[in-house]
Amino acid sequence: MYGGNMGNMMKQVQKMQKQMAKMQEEIQEKVVEATSGGGMVRVEVNGKKEVVSLTIDPEAVDPEDVEMLQDMILAAVNEGLRKMDELTASEMKKLTGGMNLPPGLF
Repeated sequence: MYGGNMGNMMKQVQKMQKQMAKMQEEIQEKVVEATSGGGMVRVEVNGKKEVVSLTIDPEAVDPEDVEMLQDMILAAVNEGLRKMDELTASEMKKLTGGMNLPPGLF
């Protein structure tokens, strides 16, 4: 009764799975940059959510205020991770046409 439609739907699901796998591979190669402290701390985060680069302006290093440097590093890393999440969501939205699919579905 639903054989033809079910077969077409399964083909579409398989196609989407392949596209999502390709997109995930492409995202893993992307890198986003984030800064804090007016650019005194800069990080780069890849699509695997790994910090691949951390640059600290020597002027940001104040032995009397290590806590401020730690806060700037945390802020830059968290901003980099947030940007990567946004990039991933944006790419996923392009592929799914805006459907909200639960994480891990594909």
